[in-house]
Amino acid sequence: MSGITYIRGDATAPSARGVKVIAHVCNDIGGWGKGFVLALSRRWAEPEAAYRSWHRDRARNDFALGAVQLVPVDRYVWVANMIGQRGVSRGGKGVPVRYDAIDTALARLADRAIELSASVHMPRIGCGLAGGRWERVEPLVVERLVKRGIAVSVYDHGG
Repeated sequence: MSGITYIRGDATAPSARGVKVIAHVCNDIGGWGKGFVLALSRRWAEPEAAYRSWHRDRARNDFALGAVQLVPVDRYVWVANMIGQRGVSRGGKGVPVRYDAIDTALARLADRAIELSASVHMPRIGCGLAGGRWERVEPLVVERLVKRGIAVSVYDHGG
């Protein structure tokens, strides 16, 4: 038992009471337009706008692999843009996912989730377009979030 609750449903509509953080993985080149981010953008404009601004001003902020940006989208809902992917291409250099960056981002997210008394909700982060494997990501989620007492739900889309 991992301590993670697995739910078939939509991670942009978390099924929990209280403050919720929807976490997802972004790339480090400012690209937003494929995968889970499309579902976020259909629901709220703020996460994309904040990410694009964060990237545009990266010379003056912490935008880099492992960084986290929390964006409020509702009274009780935040979106965590986590930089855990190098570029977007799958080529001779392998897949874009960076497990160490996801690990760092999850540790930072944990601190914020505790401050907010929030549960964390996510798709299988880093395992879609980033090309990661859940058997590598799940232990990071357990170590960084679950072991710190944060309720985590992972959503598998579809019916």
